[in-house]
Amino acid sequence: MSGHSKWATTKRHKGLVDAKRGKIFSNLAKEITLAARESGGDPSTNMRLRSILLRARAANMPNDNIDRAIKKGTGEIPGVVYEEMVYEGYAPAGVSLVVEVTTDNKNRAVGEVRSTFSKNGGNMGSSGSVAFNFNRKGQILISAEGMNEDELMELALEAGAEDFKNNGDHFEIITAIADYDNVAKALEDKGIKPAESDLVYLPNVTVPISDAETAKKIQKLIDALEDLDDVKAVHSNEDIADGLLD
Repeated sequence: MSGHSKWATTKRHKGLVDAKRGKIFSNLAKEITLAARESGGDPSTNMRLRSILLRARAANMPNDNIDRAIKKGTGEIPGVVYEEMVYEGYAPAGVSLVVEVTTDNKNRAVGEVRSTFSKNGGNMGSSGSVAFNFNRKGQILISAEGMNEDELMELALEAGAEDFKNNGDHFEIITAIADYDNVAKALEDKGIKPAESDLVYLPNVTVPISDAETAKKIQKLIDALEDLDDVKAVHSNEDIADGLLD
């Protein structure tokens, strides 16, 4: 979703952080295991693993969980084999959705995603049906409270960021995939803790939503997809007007 919508979602979900913490840690553990399996358990030589570990620390994931996930990936301890998939579809009002999944059972995952679309007023599409509406980027959201905009912008751009936006109550940093790790590390070195930091699908064109009932239907579908155990993230191109989901 757009930076504005993602920030609104972040704030709206703050009250559910503890309830969802287990799922957040589970998703991070899957990603860590996959990264370690592909390129080893040393973050100094595995850029993908380092990027995930930065997010894991930002989420306050326990070190024991991190170490166990790495060892599952390197084969030091037994673990299930995960696969990554991306599914696409439509929410009400023609809003496009990209659903990232990490699972040990592809048939179960696709069945649950398809059923969730159908039960919540959406339609699951074929591969490529909406992906062309999005660009894969690094996105970092930082609260504006207590931050010096000029200093933060200089830090981000010098580290390789593509874009820096002041969205009022928060700043949004956009990076190319290859530069995400460098920018995230530069922020970490300065002790700056983002509210959100991840590789995302950013929409090329957004769909403005000004009707409260439509906004709630879209969010209901996104929430239902995000609640699925195998779903890592849901990205959309809706731009919901302020206050509709309050």
